[in-house]
Formats: sequence, structure tokens, C-alpha cells
Amino acid sequence: MTAGPIIIGSERSEAGLPAGIALLRQGASALDAVEAALRLCEDNLDDHYVGTGGLPNARGEVELDASLMVGSTRAFGAVGAVRNYPHPISIARAVLEKLPQHCLLVGEGAELFAQEQGFEPAMLLTDEAWHLFREALQPSSDAVEGEKTLAAPGDDVYRLAAIELVNRFRPHEGPWGTINVLALDESGEMVVGVSTSGYPWKYPGRVGDSALPGTGNYCDLRYGGAACTGRGEMSMRVTGARLVVDGLARGEDPNEACRTMLADASTLRDDFKAELRTLCLTPDGRHGAAATQSGATYNVMTSSSTAVEVFERVVL
Repeated sequence: MTAGPIIIGSERSEAGLPAGIALLRQGASALDAVEAALRLCEDNLDDHYVGTGGLPNARGEVELDASLMVGSTRAFGAVGAVRNYPHPISIARAVLEKLPQHCLLVGEGAELFAQEQGFEPAMLLTDEAWHLFREALQPSSDAVEGEKTLAAPGDDVYRLAAIELVNRFRPHEGPWGTINVLALDESGEMVVGVSTSGYPWKYPGRVGDSALPGTGNYCDLRYGGAACTGRGEMSMRVTGARLVVDGLARGEDPNEACRTMLADASTLRDDFKAELRTLCLTPDGRHGAAATQSGATYNVMTSSSTAVEVFERVVL
């Protein structure tokens, strides 16, 4: 496969890939293409795992993570636990370009930076996402809000019951998870981008692999780029995206490099073990992906594509 403009993405990236490849065909940079594609994914109100409409944390607040990495320089910009700003991928780019002394901003600091850079705040919790959140709370719907009083022993029992309830929360039916987008432009530059609202009902302040270099995102133009979605804590523990790129550096083909990482992650003991997926792109335009469940796919568009092409991921 020859090098040339190409953009690939995880499931549900089809909301943004056509815009990304259109930019690449016009000679735009991989950075512009990845940002544009992910912004459209962040704006997709039917997607409750990224951007506006993302499912909230256990306190009912939407917190977003995103990152970008440039292959030629390995420059990295990211934000984590951002509230009230609908395009974390663009704030991550601002960190990369305008705050090069840092790689990652989180929480209030990231929000302050977004404000300083002129980003417009917005309500992220949509009515539909709020309904899904309240639906998940249904088991405790008998509770009646009372007056503010001093804590009593029963309050501790209630708190423990609430924690147990949060631990029982499951993602809603339908496609879910972080969105990855990787692009190679006509100059040969590669960029990897990741955006997510993270696990639904997560503990407030939780930051997953999507905001961390080497875990949810890694890009080295000498060998390729990779990104992960799914159980971010497992990817953090094995530095998943970096392991995939290391496999490419050893000469493994893209599918093999992805599967090798998942095999390593599968050896970890984790009571919360869940689906983990990864995909990668090489400087000569080869691509591959792997999952721990059958039926998983990823999306590809090249300069000659007339529509998003869907490829099956290899299965661990």
C-alpha cells in the first residue's frame, strides 16, 4: 500500500471522517483533518460517549477528555475532566500549539485555559442524556428529598447503597465508547486524535486513557500511530497505544501489532475487565485494528473513497 492521504477511525467516527478526508484532498494538514473530524463527532447528539450529549458522571455532570499527538515531533496536547466546553479536541490542540511547556490540563485549569483562548461554553448535558441518567437511577426512585439536617447513621447506609448502585450502572444499549481518528496527509505527516466523555456514571474527576500519551493515543512518524477505546484503565496499565507502535517498530503488521497489545492486556487481573479495542496506521498507509469481541469494525477513507469503508477488526 502506498502512502497518501488517508484517515481512519473507530466505530462511530463516520460522523466526521468525510469532512476529514475532504480537507486532506484539498492539501490540508493531518492536524486540521483530525480536529475537524472529531469536532463533528463531538457535535453528534446521537452519540452519548463524546462531546455534547455525553453521559454524565455519578454527580450528573458531563466531563470530557481529548488528546492530539503529532507523529513527526511527538508533540502532545490534551485535556481531561473538562466541563461546559463542547469541543475538547480543539482545546487539546490549543494546549499543543499555544501552551507547549505543558502537555495536559485538567478540570478547572483546562476550563480556565479554554476561556482565555476564547472558546465558547455550552450546556453539555442534553435532555436525552439526562433521561438516560435518571433511568439508570430508577432503583432508588422511592427516595424523597427531605430538609437539610445533620448527618445520622442512616445517612452512611444510604451513601454505601448509592455507591453500590453506581457500581451496578451499565452503559446504555447501542454503540458506545471513545472515538479515535488517525490521519496521514499528503506531506507524510501523521496525527492521532482521541475524544470521549469517558465511562458513564464515572467517579467525578476520573480521567481515562484518552487524555494520556502512550495509553489512549501515541504517534511516532518513524513507525506509525495507534489509539485505544474501551476499558481505559487496562490500556493505562499496559501503555496500550505505545505497545502497538512498538509492535510496528519491530516489524509486526498492523493487525498483529494490535492483537499483541490486547493479548498483553488480557493477562492483567481486573475485576472490572471489559472490552478493549485498538487500531493503528503506518507511514506507508497500512492500517489494522483488533478487539476482544467479534463483530467489531473500524472505518477508513482514502483519496479515492466515495464513502466510508468499513473493515472488520481481528479478534484476540
